[in-house]
Amino acid sequence: MSNQQIEIHVLTSLSDISEAEWDACACPESNESRPIDPFTTHRFLKALEDSGSVGTGTGWTPRYLVAYSGEMAIAVTPAYAKTHSQGEYVFDYSWAHAYERAGGRYYPKLQISVPFTPATGRRFLARPGYEEMGQSALVQGAVQLASENQLSSLHITYCTEAEAEAGRAMGLLHRTSQQFHWENTDYANFDAFLASLAARKRKNIRKERATAQTFGGTIHQFTGDQIEPEHWDAFWTFYQDTGARKWGTPYLTRAFFDIAQETLRDDILLVLAERNGRWIAGAMNMIGKGTLYGRYWGCTEDHACLHFELCYYQAIDYAITHGQTRVEAGAQGDHKLARGYLPVTTHSLHWIADPGFANAVEKYLVAEREAVDNDIDVLTSYGPFKKSSGEEK
Repeated sequence: MSNQQIEIHVLTSLSDISEAEWDACACPESNESRPIDPFTTHRFLKALEDSGSVGTGTGWTPRYLVAYSGEMAIAVTPAYAKTHSQGEYVFDYSWAHAYERAGGRYYPKLQISVPFTPATGRRFLARPGYEEMGQSALVQGAVQLASENQLSSLHITYCTEAEAEAGRAMGLLHRTSQQFHWENTDYANFDAFLASLAARKRKNIRKERATAQTFGGTIHQFTGDQIEPEHWDAFWTFYQDTGARKWGTPYLTRAFFDIAQETLRDDILLVLAERNGRWIAGAMNMIGKGTLYGRYWGCTEDHACLHFELCYYQAIDYAITHGQTRVEAGAQGDHKLARGYLPVTTHSLHWIADPGFANAVEKYLVAEREAVDNDIDVLTSYGPFKKSSGEEK
């Protein structure tokens, strides 16, 4: 494949490209600071691969795309051949059913995303100065790869708004959804955040935090070298319990957490609850430059409001203390609204091989985008923040 002397290589393993070469496109800022997006680093994606969380038997077959200009990689993207729609969080099950009822074969399809990770970030990862050229080459390469292999479709999920606009200009279908984020407006501490809320909401959060503390133990935050293998032993139990209830089978393998201890612990914040010398609940977060990403939660004992404390309030505390501008709490969950997390628009792009089906999906997406916008307006109006300076304090 080529695009103005640019060649697209399809890799079946990240072992085929060096960490330095991948990260020069994925997170060039990491030479001086944290990666903006911890999920597209070579180390994170390779942990998924090396742990068997993606690959043979998972329905996620790596097909990483790399755009080369001469000997230099100018852009990369994490792409996978998918035999199902699990672990994506932008649901296309209805598309698959409709396509197959019409006699087509929806799977396999090509997916550009971070597996099991509903977090917005760049999907077309280009070296500085090569952004437009790299994105164009990767989109054309991905469409050509899907077409040549007679795949039904290409899906680019949780891309940035700028990528969505560029993708639309290139003829891709644009889909929106929504999730809940907490924004840090330079709060000095958690009490300053509470002061921005309406009185009833502020009182409710204080009550929940007080209730959570009655579980009879201690809450700890660990990151980097503070994280020990024993913490992963406990967290694996929590993760299995939640995964079994939500998805039937947890997406990540036990080996992923062993690899995380070796290569990812500086990117991770673990919030663990200890009671009577035992870890009884925990939440895992990924740390980006400016954003804290809530990922997984689980427990072996049920205690009132402990979930809210470990997943939401501890994350806000960490973000304020460490100058993070945002906490992304993951997909879904209207209950996050009352806790200071407001709805925001998320974006995805799609290419469908069959023109007739693509036309039908495009019409559906127009109506869906309008519905998403309306939902966000309504949900925002019910947010917990003061509506005016004169509201009760």
